[in-house]
Amino acid sequence: MKTRDLFADVPEQRRRLMAKVRPTDSKPEMLVRRAAHGLGFRYRLHVRTLPGKPDLVFPRLRKVVFVHGCFWHRHPGCTRTTTPKAHAEYWQQKFDDNVRRDEVSQSRLEALGWTVLVIWECDTKDQAGLVSRLNEFLSESQ
Repeated sequence: MKTRDLFADVPEQRRRLMAKVRPTDSKPEMLVRRAAHGLGFRYRLHVRTLPGKPDLVFPRLRKVVFVHGCFWHRHPGCTRTTTPKAHAEYWQQKFDDNVRRDEVSQSRLEALGWTVLVIWECDTKDQAGLVSRLNEFLSESQ
């Protein structure tokens, strides 16, 4: 069964809203990119040859940053980690798959010698804290 058929009874407004969700260049990701650039660090974006296609890759430092949305990647304890009531089983499976894929990607990166930082969408609300956390992560030696 196609996803479109599964959600045939979902209101058009929600369908349009969900269609706007994009995997790259999100507002939280752009905030992290600006912060890293402002600190003087240069990076590559969404390197497809690395597991999980990290959002920011610092090749010289062997470090990567993932910017995860709290809703999609299930930030533990976050108020944005809600589950839609319609088609709850479908959504739960989708969220479980996302979390499992994230864990596998991070493990594979670490096995390849990369250091991983996950920044949650809600962490980007505190810009000073974000800058401090990024600076600490990127400045520390392996």
